[in-house]
Amino acid sequence: MAQFSRLEVAQVMKDTGMIPLFFHNDIELSKKVLKACYDGGARLMEFTARGDFAHEVFGELTKYAIAELPGMIMGVGSVTDAGAASLYMALGANFIVTPVLREDIAIVCNRKKVLWSPGCGTLTEITRAEELGCEIVKLFPGDIYGPQFVKGVKGPQPWTSVMPTGGVSPTEENLKGWFDAGVTCVGMGSKLISKEIIANKDYAKLEKDVRAALAIVKAVRK
Repeated sequence: MAQFSRLEVAQVMKDTGMIPLFFHNDIELSKKVLKACYDGGARLMEFTARGDFAHEVFGELTKYAIAELPGMIMGVGSVTDAGAASLYMALGANFIVTPVLREDIAIVCNRKKVLWSPGCGTLTEITRAEELGCEIVKLFPGDIYGPQFVKGVKGPQPWTSVMPTGGVSPTEENLKGWFDAGVTCVGMGSKLISKEIIANKDYAKLEKDVRAALAIVKAVRK
Protein backbone atom coordinates (compact mmCIF):
# COMPACT_ATOMS: atom_id res chain seq x y z
CA MET A 1 0.00 0.00 0.00
CA ALA A 2 1.23 3.50 -0.85
CA GLN A 3 2.86 5.49 1.94
CA PHE A 4 2.18 8.83 0.23
CA SER A 5 -1.01 10.24 -1.30
CA ARG A 6 -1.10 11.26 -4.95
CA LEU A 7 -1.23 14.93 -3.97
CA GLU A 8 1.84 14.53 -1.75
CA VAL A 9 3.69 12.78 -4.58
CA ALA A 10 2.72 15.45 -7.10
CA GLN A 11 3.95 18.15 -4.74
CA VAL A 12 7.35 16.49 -4.28
CA MET A 13 7.62 16.09 -8.06
CA LYS A 14 7.00 19.82 -8.43
CA ASP A 15 9.29 20.78 -5.54
CA THR A 16 12.33 18.71 -6.53
CA GLY A 17 11.84 18.86 -10.28
CA MET A 18 13.62 15.59 -11.07
CA ILE A 19 12.97 11.86 -10.87
CA PRO A 20 15.84 9.38 -11.38
CA LEU A 21 14.87 6.29 -13.42
CA PHE A 22 16.59 2.98 -12.80
CA PHE A 23 16.35 -0.78 -13.17
CA HIS A 24 18.68 -3.59 -12.21
CA ASN A 25 17.93 -7.17 -11.23
CA ASP A 26 20.55 -7.19 -8.44
CA ILE A 27 18.80 -6.22 -5.21
CA GLU A 28 21.91 -5.20 -3.25
CA LEU A 29 23.27 -3.11 -6.11
CA SER A 30 19.86 -1.49 -6.52
CA LYS A 31 19.81 -0.56 -2.83
CA LYS A 32 23.17 1.16 -3.17
CA VAL A 33 21.99 3.08 -6.23
CA LEU A 34 18.85 4.12 -4.39
CA LYS A 35 20.82 5.29 -1.35
CA ALA A 36 23.26 7.27 -3.51
CA CYS A 37 20.34 9.05 -5.17
CA TYR A 38 18.78 9.71 -1.77
CA ASP A 39 22.03 11.01 -0.29
CA GLY A 40 22.36 13.26 -3.35
CA GLY A 41 19.01 14.85 -2.51
CA ALA A 42 16.55 12.92 -4.71
CA ARG A 43 13.28 12.14 -2.98
CA LEU A 44 11.66 10.12 -5.76
CA MET A 45 12.76 7.02 -7.64
CA GLU A 46 11.05 5.51 -10.68
CA PHE A 47 11.93 1.83 -10.81
CA THR A 48 11.54 0.92 -14.48
CA ALA A 49 10.03 -2.57 -14.32
CA ARG A 50 11.48 -4.09 -17.48
CA GLY A 51 13.15 -7.31 -16.33
CA ASP A 52 12.06 -10.74 -15.15
CA PHE A 53 11.04 -10.81 -11.48
CA ALA A 54 11.26 -7.02 -11.35
CA HIS A 55 8.43 -6.96 -8.83
CA GLU A 56 10.56 -8.95 -6.38
CA VAL A 57 13.37 -6.42 -6.60
CA PHE A 58 10.94 -3.53 -6.24
CA GLY A 59 9.35 -5.08 -3.16
CA GLU A 60 12.71 -5.33 -1.44
CA LEU A 61 13.70 -1.80 -2.47
CA THR A 62 10.46 -0.40 -1.09
CA LYS A 63 10.97 -2.15 2.25
CA TYR A 64 14.51 -0.79 2.36
CA ALA A 65 13.35 2.75 1.58
CA ILE A 66 10.67 2.65 4.28
CA ALA A 67 13.14 1.34 6.87
CA GLU A 68 16.26 3.32 5.98
CA LEU A 69 15.44 6.30 3.74
CA PRO A 70 12.72 8.46 5.33
CA GLY A 71 10.78 10.52 2.83
CA MET A 72 11.93 8.55 -0.22
CA ILE A 73 8.98 8.05 -2.57
CA MET A 74 9.15 4.84 -4.58
CA GLY A 75 7.28 4.49 -7.86
CA VAL A 76 7.27 2.16 -10.85
CA GLY A 77 7.63 2.90 -14.56
CA SER A 78 7.11 0.90 -17.75
CA VAL A 79 3.78 -0.40 -16.41
CA THR A 80 1.67 -1.62 -19.33
CA ASP A 81 -1.62 -2.87 -17.87
CA ALA A 82 -3.92 -2.64 -14.86
CA GLY A 83 -2.82 -6.00 -13.47
CA ALA A 84 0.80 -4.91 -13.26
CA ALA A 85 -0.23 -1.57 -11.74
CA SER A 86 -2.24 -3.37 -9.06
CA LEU A 87 0.66 -5.70 -8.31
CA TYR A 88 3.10 -2.85 -7.83
CA MET A 89 0.65 -0.86 -5.71
CA ALA A 90 0.30 -3.92 -3.48
CA LEU A 91 4.09 -3.84 -3.14
CA GLY A 92 4.03 -0.21 -2.02
CA ALA A 93 4.30 1.82 -5.24
CA ASN A 94 3.45 5.47 -4.55
CA PHE A 95 3.14 6.36 -8.23
CA ILE A 96 2.73 4.50 -11.52
CA VAL A 97 4.27 5.65 -14.80
CA THR A 98 3.20 4.16 -18.13
CA PRO A 99 4.60 4.41 -21.67
CA VAL A 100 1.11 4.95 -23.12
CA LEU A 101 -2.32 6.22 -22.03
CA ARG A 102 -4.42 3.32 -20.76
CA GLU A 103 -7.74 3.92 -19.07
CA ASP A 104 -7.66 0.59 -17.20
CA ILE A 105 -4.55 1.78 -15.36
CA ALA A 106 -6.21 5.11 -14.58
CA ILE A 107 -9.15 3.31 -13.00
CA VAL A 108 -7.15 1.06 -10.66
CA CYS A 109 -4.81 3.88 -9.60
CA ASN A 110 -7.61 6.38 -9.01
CA ARG A 111 -9.46 3.81 -6.91
CA LYS A 112 -6.52 3.76 -4.49
CA LYS A 113 -5.68 7.44 -4.87
CA VAL A 114 -2.25 6.64 -6.30
CA LEU A 115 -0.68 9.10 -8.73
CA TRP A 116 -0.35 7.79 -12.29
CA SER A 117 1.52 9.46 -15.12
CA PRO A 118 0.77 8.18 -18.64
CA GLY A 119 3.03 8.61 -21.63
CA CYS A 120 1.30 10.97 -24.04
CA GLY A 121 2.32 12.36 -27.41
CA THR A 122 -0.62 14.45 -28.61
CA LEU A 123 -2.76 17.21 -27.17
CA THR A 124 -5.77 14.91 -27.47
CA GLU A 125 -4.06 12.23 -25.33
CA ILE A 126 -2.98 14.81 -22.78
CA THR A 127 -6.52 16.18 -22.54
CA ARG A 128 -7.99 12.70 -22.12
CA ALA A 129 -5.45 11.88 -19.41
CA GLU A 130 -6.46 15.02 -17.50
CA GLU A 131 -10.14 14.15 -17.89
CA LEU A 132 -9.28 10.81 -16.26
CA GLY A 133 -7.70 12.60 -13.30
CA CYS A 134 -4.03 12.74 -14.27
CA GLU A 135 -2.00 15.30 -12.27
CA ILE A 136 1.26 15.18 -14.23
CA VAL A 137 1.46 13.95 -17.83
CA LYS A 138 4.55 12.11 -19.03
CA LEU A 139 5.90 13.30 -22.38
CA PHE A 140 7.50 10.27 -23.98
CA PRO A 141 9.80 9.93 -25.75
CA GLY A 142 10.87 13.43 -24.77
CA ASP A 143 13.68 13.77 -27.29
CA ILE A 144 11.26 13.21 -30.18
CA TYR A 145 8.99 16.06 -29.09
CA GLY A 146 11.36 18.49 -27.38
CA PRO A 147 10.76 21.69 -25.38
CA GLN A 148 8.92 23.39 -28.27
CA PHE A 149 6.15 20.81 -28.02
CA VAL A 150 5.76 21.55 -24.30
CA LYS A 151 5.62 25.28 -25.02
CA GLY A 152 2.95 24.63 -27.64
CA VAL A 153 0.83 22.62 -25.20
CA LYS A 154 1.14 25.18 -22.41
CA GLY A 155 -0.20 27.92 -24.68
CA PRO A 156 -3.83 26.76 -24.81
CA GLN A 157 -3.52 24.64 -21.64
CA PRO A 158 -1.42 26.52 -19.05
CA TRP A 159 -2.78 24.25 -16.32
CA THR A 160 -1.16 21.14 -17.83
CA SER A 161 1.78 19.71 -15.87
CA VAL A 162 4.33 17.90 -18.04
CA MET A 163 7.19 15.54 -17.19
CA PRO A 164 9.46 14.68 -20.14
CA THR A 165 11.34 11.40 -20.01
CA GLY A 166 13.89 10.39 -22.62
CA GLY A 167 16.15 13.05 -24.09
CA VAL A 168 16.76 14.70 -20.72
CA SER A 169 20.38 15.09 -19.61
CA PRO A 170 21.94 16.67 -16.50
CA THR A 171 23.37 19.71 -18.28
CA GLU A 172 22.41 23.34 -17.77
CA GLU A 173 21.62 23.82 -21.46
CA ASN A 174 19.31 20.81 -21.66
CA LEU A 175 17.51 21.40 -18.38
CA LYS A 176 17.10 25.13 -18.98
CA GLY A 177 15.47 24.36 -22.32
CA TRP A 178 12.91 22.08 -20.70
CA PHE A 179 12.11 24.28 -17.70
CA ASP A 180 11.97 27.46 -19.78
CA ALA A 181 9.34 25.66 -21.87
CA GLY A 182 7.28 25.10 -18.72
CA VAL A 183 7.80 21.50 -17.59
CA THR A 184 6.93 20.63 -14.00
CA CYS A 185 9.68 18.05 -13.57
CA VAL A 186 11.89 15.75 -15.62
CA GLY A 187 12.64 12.04 -15.57
CA MET A 188 16.28 11.10 -16.05
CA GLY A 189 17.64 7.60 -16.60
CA SER A 190 20.91 6.50 -18.19
CA LYS A 191 22.15 10.07 -18.69
CA LEU A 192 22.24 10.31 -14.89
CA ILE A 193 22.66 6.70 -13.70
CA SER A 194 25.08 5.66 -16.42
CA LYS A 195 26.28 2.21 -17.39
CA GLU A 196 29.78 3.27 -16.33
CA ILE A 197 28.62 4.19 -12.84
CA ILE A 198 26.88 0.84 -12.48
CA ALA A 199 29.81 -1.14 -13.93
CA ASN A 200 32.31 0.61 -11.66
CA LYS A 201 29.92 0.68 -8.69
CA ASP A 202 30.88 4.32 -8.30
CA TYR A 203 28.12 5.32 -5.92
CA ALA A 204 30.03 8.37 -4.70
CA LYS A 205 30.01 9.77 -8.25
CA LEU A 206 26.31 9.02 -8.57
CA GLU A 207 25.57 10.88 -5.35
CA LYS A 208 27.62 13.82 -6.60
CA ASP A 209 25.95 13.79 -10.03
CA VAL A 210 22.44 13.67 -8.54
CA ARG A 211 23.25 16.60 -6.25
CA ALA A 212 24.65 18.57 -9.19
CA ALA A 213 21.63 17.85 -11.38
CA LEU A 214 19.21 18.96 -8.66
CA ALA A 215 21.22 22.16 -8.20
CA ILE A 216 20.96 22.89 -11.93
CA VAL A 217 17.20 22.30 -11.85
CA LYS A 218 16.85 24.71 -8.94
CA ALA A 219 18.97 27.33 -10.72
CA VAL A 220 17.23 27.22 -14.11
CA ARG A 221 13.67 27.22 -12.81
CA LYS A 222 11.71 30.42 -13.13
